[in-house]
Amino acid sequence: MTENFMRPDVEAFVSRENALPGPRLYELPIPVAHRIVRRRALETDLPIGPLAIDRCFSVPSASGEKIGVRLFDSRAERGAGPVVVYFHGGGWILGDADIYAPVCAEMARQLDLPVVSVDYRLAPEHVLPAGMLDCEAAARWVASNPDVLPVQASSLVLVGDSCGGAYMISTAMALRDKPAAVPVAAQLAFYPSADLATRYDSFKQFATGYLLDKHIMRWFAENAQPDDSDYRSSPMAGDVAGLPPAVVVTAALDPLRDQGRAYAAALEEAGVPVVAQEAEGMIHAFISFRRVIPSAQDDFASALSAVKKLIMP
Repeated sequence: MTENFMRPDVEAFVSRENALPGPRLYELPIPVAHRIVRRRALETDLPIGPLAIDRCFSVPSASGEKIGVRLFDSRAERGAGPVVVYFHGGGWILGDADIYAPVCAEMARQLDLPVVSVDYRLAPEHVLPAGMLDCEAAARWVASNPDVLPVQASSLVLVGDSCGGAYMISTAMALRDKPAAVPVAAQLAFYPSADLATRYDSFKQFATGYLLDKHIMRWFAENAQPDDSDYRSSPMAGDVAGLPPAVVVTAALDPLRDQGRAYAAALEEAGVPVVAQEAEGMIHAFISFRRVIPSAQDDFASALSAVKKLIMP
């Protein structure tokens, strides 16, 4: 298999996207780009599907502002157990809990666990590390088992994708250093932007033509103003020792691929149990493309199965 092998369903989708006329997202005002991403999400991902619970709540942030969270559960009632806290991607400026609702609903069904998706504050109105601080506050809130939340956490499973994967790692670090009311049992990172300080080969190799490209990543950074020396936006600037067991998923045709590989390697070197999975012939953000890239569903399911083994051996 060649290094740049692309699956047929991936190639068909990427070719269609690259051929679309009109301006690219990074050439648009952010509110317009966000509306387009929300609309396109309905076309690229599967429906939310059946759930017993789909409810929204408000969480107090560290600065007193309200953070929106959305609970997904396949069961109407359950006893105490692990609760998933999910941090979405979107380059710090474009994602939200509605866009990622199908992902969270599927996660709730496949893991048979409640999933709390965090609508952290977005740039450019709130530059980093505001979003990560919201993620930490929301995780601590879930761990505290507030009366308003109809599930009881005995532990947390932190999950995130892309920049949300970085927020997930940073939140795991914060909860390691100052534990929440319940422990973090495991972490699952999908193609995380784990190390902004290093220019890896994959960034150059897949700089254009694979949807996530150098132009949109530059646009994300200009608006969010990440600090690559601060673990809250570039988590490998921090110490990975003592983090919970991990599943780290990368995509072979992703500019961020080598950041995820480096994070998994750093965990292993630090003695943290880690399962590294790489989706061959796959692009960034594939868990949100399961309608248009049907094979992505298998990669998603494989990652969820791996994290389930960590928390339910």
